[in-house]
Amino acid sequence: MKVLTKAQKSALAGMILGDGCLQPVGKRTARLRLEHSEKQREYLKWKASLIPQLFEGRKVSKLKRIHPKNKKVYSYARIQSHSSPYLGKLRRIFYPKGKKVIPANLARYLRHPLGLAIWFLDDGYFSWQEKDRGVYIYLGKIDKTSALNAQRAIKERFALEGKILDKKEKGLVLCYPWKEGEKFLELIKEFVPKNMEYKISPKTP
Repeated sequence: MKVLTKAQKSALAGMILGDGCLQPVGKRTARLRLEHSEKQREYLKWKASLIPQLFEGRKVSKLKRIHPKNKKVYSYARIQSHSSPYLGKLRRIFYPKGKKVIPANLARYLRHPLGLAIWFLDDGYFSWQEKDRGVYIYLGKIDKTSALNAQRAIKERFALEGKILDKKEKGLVLCYPWKEGEKFLELIKEFVPKNMEYKISPKTP
């Protein structure tokens, strides 16, 4: 596999932190699975295009699932990368005991705003309401140590001061209120594809 650039490594970290999943393939290698709703197929293809070394020749597949509660059928788009030792190394870092964590040395991998943009597009949103204006990134059911690692890495790399909120059932959330949130958007906006610009645009009545 060709050497990844700093931006590509950061994009990969953003995908892993967001909706991506690293699956083991043998003892030392892994592959990256990306999955989104069918409505976000173009976003999925855009993410894969950022790292052709991993996704060259791979096709986006369509799958359907029945929701266990409402019994509705939902369509999804999925693509899986080639396996590689580098992804195996990342799996040992981000899944040290088989469960995803945010490692203490995250800043080593999240070195470019492209990765931060992907993480936000996967798991974040910007609230334009005055009472809670700012950027929010949902971290899910992770422990406080992982949340602190995320907070520290973003501060170290991008000079953004965030705080951690506990949303109970929804898990822990990184919050960048007011001016910090606006700085966050300014940092990532050039890396947001057109089909995802709605996530950083003011909501119109």
